[in-house]
Amino acid sequence: MQKPIPMSSYSIENQNPNNSSPLNLWLNNDLALNHAVCTAIRRHSLLKNAPNKTLANDFTSIISDEILLQILSKHPDKSQRNSNFLVSKGWLNLQGRLVRSLKVFDWDFLISGRMFFRFPNLTHVDLLHGTFASNNTSALLSIHEFGCFRLSPDEFLCDDNRSLLLPVDEVDFGLKVLASVYPNLRRLVVMNCSEIGLLSVAEECPIMQELVLHMCNDNVLIGIAAFSNLQILKIIGVVDGFYKSVVSDRGLIILAQGCKRLVKLELQGCEGGYEGIKAIGECCQMLEELTFCDHRMDDGWFSALCYCENLKTLKFVSCKEIDRNCEFDENLGVCLLLERLHLERCQLRDKQSVRALFLVCQIVGEVVFKNCWGMNDAMFFNASLCRRLKFLSIEGCSRLTTQGFETVVLSLTELESLKVISCKNIKDDEVTPKLSALFSDLKDFKWWPGNTSLLSTKLSFSDMGKRGGKFFKKF
Repeated sequence: MQKPIPMSSYSIENQNPNNSSPLNLWLNNDLALNHAVCTAIRRHSLLKNAPNKTLANDFTSIISDEILLQILSKHPDKSQRNSNFLVSKGWLNLQGRLVRSLKVFDWDFLISGRMFFRFPNLTHVDLLHGTFASNNTSALLSIHEFGCFRLSPDEFLCDDNRSLLLPVDEVDFGLKVLASVYPNLRRLVVMNCSEIGLLSVAEECPIMQELVLHMCNDNVLIGIAAFSNLQILKIIGVVDGFYKSVVSDRGLIILAQGCKRLVKLELQGCEGGYEGIKAIGECCQMLEELTFCDHRMDDGWFSALCYCENLKTLKFVSCKEIDRNCEFDENLGVCLLLERLHLERCQLRDKQSVRALFLVCQIVGEVVFKNCWGMNDAMFFNASLCRRLKFLSIEGCSRLTTQGFETVVLSLTELESLKVISCKNIKDDEVTPKLSALFSDLKDFKWWPGNTSLLSTKLSFSDMGKRGGKFFKKF
């Protein structure tokens, strides 16, 4: 009988692409998978049959596990509920059965089977931190997307950051083991896998609803087409200073044709262009929220956005530009069901692309600007195209002046809520009586432009605060 090769018999340095490598033998050998999965079963059997010396003093032992689980799950204090495992080994096992979400920091915890024994009912698993191969503690690497990791100086200065991660084959094997044990998995976060690993998850986890893929590329997206029930997807192709992979029109078209039930999609550091976004709009008819983060889209892509006919929320985060080569106004189209437009940490320096953005989003009812560079009076004037705007939030836009702000706000006849924070060139002493009257009619108003507030004096003779609502609120 063929024995499975122990995990200690291969290492990162010994990996090779040949089919005769130990890891490939594991992947092609069902005995290896059975060994990993059955480890948890053997551990559970040994613990269950072992004599419990404290049984005589444990009065809760007379209560069935099912009833005790119901009691523990009703505890209102989550922190207290998580500390219940300190009572006894029996309570430790019960507490593990209540856990549904887990972040894996040690890959061996997954491969050895200890994770399946300790937490048998997981539905949300985050493998991001576990895919890092380094355990050194001599230097600290901090990345906003991942958190903090401790690495050696040699690794920190390494040009190829892939050496810091587990090999793709090993990550795929971990996904295969994970999927075989948790068929009810609903959310998964993983980095540096291939389409083979994703296909194994798709086959075993038919109700998967949310997927986050770091270091994703076009080939990986071949496997994502098998997730027929996927509703939320986040694709990270590039993280500056750490890794870079390519997601182009080819990958976006594969994604669109395979995941037709998507409701929420986020593309971070992705390339592509008109054809890819058009395919997503035509195939993903249920898509309601679309986010572009630090995109690398080709010129002319923005005119394809109107194909997302049911889009309700559009977000741009950390984008250096919208589109450098927008088409003429008549070719842009309009997102007829769009409700929210959010721009955060974006560079709004191209007047033509900003105008195109508001033309496509002219039906929107909520607009948020947060820490956007280049947002001056000329750029902000394009917001007056949104005639149905009811909620406007402006934060950290230091180049916007009181005059430019007033010109747009007075043109928004349906405005109900306004929020102005940390905009140093919008000053209280420049607010006109006409603008003050508009403020008094708002249902929700937050005003903190960054200087000492004199607005309360200007509004002291108005009817503000006498109409039954909380009209003026100091942020």
